[in-house]
Amino acid sequence: MRANGHNMTHHWQSVLRDIWGIHATVTPLDGELDLNFLATGAQDYVLKVMRIGCPVDFIDLQCRAFNHIAHNAPDVPVPDVITTQSGEFFASVPDEAGAKRLVWVLRKAEGRTYANFRPQSVALLRDLGHAIGAMDRALADFKHPALARDFKWNLTQGDWISDHLEGITAPKRRALISDILAAFSTIKPALKSLPHVAIHNDVNDYNVIVGGTLTKPPHVTGLIDLGDICASPRICDLAIAGAYMVLGQADPEQALAALVAGYHAAYPLTPAEVDLIWPLLRMRLAVSVVNSTQMALENPHDPYVVISQKPAWDFLEAGAVNEELISKRLRAACGLPITDAAPRVQAWLDQERGNFAPIMGEDLARAPMGTLSVEHSTWPQNPFDLPLAEAALVGQEYEDNGRIWLGYYNEPRLIYTAPAFRRGPWKASNRRSVHLAIDAFAPAQTTLHAPMKATVHVVENRTAHLDYGGVVILRHETPNGDAFFTLYGHLNPEVLETLQVGQTLAKGEAFARLGDVTQSGGWAPHVHFQLALSTDGMGEDWPGVADPDEMYLWGAICPNPAALMNLPDAKVAFTPTDKDAVKAERDRLFGRNLRLSYADPVMLVRGWKHHLFDEWGRPYLDAYNNVPHVGHAHPRIQAVAADQLKRMNSNTRYLHPAQTDFAQKIVSKMPKSLSVCFFVNSGSEANELALRLARAKTGGKDMITPDHGYHGNTTGAIDISAYKFNAKGGVGQPDWVQLVEVADDYRGSYRRDDPDRAEKFAALVGDALAAIEKRGGKLAGFIAETFPSVGGQIIPPKGYLSAVYQRVRAAGGVCIADEVQTGLGRLGDYYFGFEQQNAVPDIVVLGKPIGNGHPLGVVVTTRQIAEAFAKGPEYFSTFGGSTLSCRMGKEVLDIVDDEGLMENARVMGARLFDGLATLQKRHDVIGDVRGYGLFIGVDLVWDPESRAPATQIAEYVKNHLRAHRILIGCEGPFDNILKIRPPLTIDAEDVEMLLTVLGKTLEEVDQMREEH
Repeated sequence: MRANGHNMTHHWQSVLRDIWGIHATVTPLDGELDLNFLATGAQDYVLKVMRIGCPVDFIDLQCRAFNHIAHNAPDVPVPDVITTQSGEFFASVPDEAGAKRLVWVLRKAEGRTYANFRPQSVALLRDLGHAIGAMDRALADFKHPALARDFKWNLTQGDWISDHLEGITAPKRRALISDILAAFSTIKPALKSLPHVAIHNDVNDYNVIVGGTLTKPPHVTGLIDLGDICASPRICDLAIAGAYMVLGQADPEQALAALVAGYHAAYPLTPAEVDLIWPLLRMRLAVSVVNSTQMALENPHDPYVVISQKPAWDFLEAGAVNEELISKRLRAACGLPITDAAPRVQAWLDQERGNFAPIMGEDLARAPMGTLSVEHSTWPQNPFDLPLAEAALVGQEYEDNGRIWLGYYNEPRLIYTAPAFRRGPWKASNRRSVHLAIDAFAPAQTTLHAPMKATVHVVENRTAHLDYGGVVILRHETPNGDAFFTLYGHLNPEVLETLQVGQTLAKGEAFARLGDVTQSGGWAPHVHFQLALSTDGMGEDWPGVADPDEMYLWGAICPNPAALMNLPDAKVAFTPTDKDAVKAERDRLFGRNLRLSYADPVMLVRGWKHHLFDEWGRPYLDAYNNVPHVGHAHPRIQAVAADQLKRMNSNTRYLHPAQTDFAQKIVSKMPKSLSVCFFVNSGSEANELALRLARAKTGGKDMITPDHGYHGNTTGAIDISAYKFNAKGGVGQPDWVQLVEVADDYRGSYRRDDPDRAEKFAALVGDALAAIEKRGGKLAGFIAETFPSVGGQIIPPKGYLSAVYQRVRAAGGVCIADEVQTGLGRLGDYYFGFEQQNAVPDIVVLGKPIGNGHPLGVVVTTRQIAEAFAKGPEYFSTFGGSTLSCRMGKEVLDIVDDEGLMENARVMGARLFDGLATLQKRHDVIGDVRGYGLFIGVDLVWDPESRAPATQIAEYVKNHLRAHRILIGCEGPFDNILKIRPPLTIDAEDVEMLLTVLGKTLEEVDQMREEH
């Protein structure tokens, strides 16, 4: 009778102690044929007990292979083989029933299996590829007699499945496997000719161990299980790994390219080897599904066998990979030529530069260049919608009486606005933006000429919105017979009548004319001239622009065609500003305490509403910047600024109706008692002025303010900003400033379960008043961000502010509401934060958002306080009350009203808040969601009970969202509050993007926390 589980584990625990000298607690692990145990102690190990009758040379092979890798490539993350106390790799030991077993021990790899790890990022796949390549390089000279194995998992013998397709009854599936077998048969000779070396042969998603923390990126910590090791071409190892790593990937081509590029970096591949990856990958999946089908026939009552097939079938049947293009993608990812002919074609083109017929009928050496780039152009006004009327004018600033001008190759542009250019579901998803051609702008009907002898390959008229209109593709050959192609877009569609596919054109022969705007897809007249070294996988519909993150591929397929125009490459090749160079200059020219956001900073050069664009045209959802209150690059703001700058820009020493118009608009939004305005340049200056007003009214100096508040970066503003003066290297708290606890009813002294918390927080002002009296000071006033923002997006309990104001006024002080962050409709239900508190301040401070990015601040106060201030010296701010500033400020307030942005803040804020509340129920890391409208804070905690601030989690989330094209910030005393305050234009699609990406990110966080 077999011993029970307790006796079994006790037995192997004793074996581990007696033979290896390891004292550990042993618990069983899953195993298909053998017994595996986790040995937990000072160091964790895996005890492997082989099945009865297991060949000795099979275990010797694995042990020696692991040892060989560790000795020759110590950086490769394979587990160490722990020798017995007598120095042996393994031992023959009787099990608890007396049967002899081969037993060996490995050091446990720390982490979790790749299958259960998230995120399965491109960077992680590249790291995995590098680890596999380094392992294969180390195994290249490993020899062992047991390597020659004739078994079903040797991929070179994978066509054994051709005799076992009876279990696959679905005709389409059987046909699919037959196609894979046919492709495999064509590569077998090439496969046979490659060196057969030791390979792992089963780097699947459960044989890869991954580590990663909130502060350390995901990385491979273990390549385990050499149970399928054999002699085979090394490319089989990579293809087998690829077969598992593409499963479940949203972009399997990108995933495979990253894996292959990583491998190539560690162990360079030949182009011929790369071409074998795709058919071998499919063959491995075919072997897998046929094998599991056989197992299902043998074990009809085991549902897992069928379930385990599903990911492989899903991938094979989805057709998500461009099979004609995949080998070129993989070659390009490795920096190899996309075809064997490509280097020859490019060398010949370079050699013949200057000898081609001029395609525009004239020498273009002196043709001027015009840029339509993201950073140097403002086309289009709306980067998500280019109407035909605007498209017809694109580039008009370069028009010079019909003279030809050229548009750049490799230029990132925002004019490609149609949803077809998106590579994901969101407006901030990757999009194709980089131009793969040279444009030649010229009058409509300008004649085009063939640069060399050609055959007409394609003639079409593409009439879709902003498509090519008339388009021609020509096929050319070098003297050695290497083919390449040129494309000419935006032509007069008469080419459908004048050209035929297969027609031969002589060098210099006229073959087409430029279309006008009614013929060219709607664009200003020009030719889009593009070169392609291969059309495999592109067919007749070439991409004219590429995703900047895929230029490694498309730049290789469609290189700069300058040679065919008899031009130097440098003349027409656009080079965006280098982000790293800008950062280096910034570091050199600015102070070190001028901080950048995000671990990988962004360089942003364009904006529209609630989106920003980097130098390559990558879009970002701006869920952080409250300064562009009514959206980035608002046309009305642009128009007002341009109009006023055409006129004059002066100051408040002179009369101008813009000043009073602006003041009237502001006062119309205020309580009646607040009726006098002062215009300044910033919120900092506004708060400085507010201090002066309070002191003029009271004759006092001392101020009371909540802890961790922020009111600006001038000397006086810093004096009342605990966020600054108590920071590392700060100047410290002035003696005339008294701090009170911020009214945070989530983690403060008084919580939400206390109905009197507002009054109790307000009563803390009494201690501050007592401290002022004790030091012999005199109260000037109380200042607070109505809803403390840098303090953590705090919403004080209702009634707090009115209770504070009552105490301050009773003590002779003035009450100042800093509404820089919360005012002007951001809260949705309230135009100002003090309205939510049922409080009326004596002074209101407005800043950044009121100018939508223009430097402008406003102070609004009572007539009584203004009169007290007027008894002092003249007040004057040169630019705060300038005519330009006043017009821009009023326009911002008008836009909020005219476009219903306060209501949008309410509706979108409620949608966002509800979504965040749902996420809170799923993820314990969200301790609190608070806010109004589009002023929202998400308080991240290590656990809901202690509410310990999760600073590292917040940093991880912020950077992860940035990597997925969403910009948010972190605030609070511990930087653990996600700060969400987008421009008021944000819409439902973008709220959904934020919630979706945040949800996936928090799932990753949960996993990492479980791991540790």
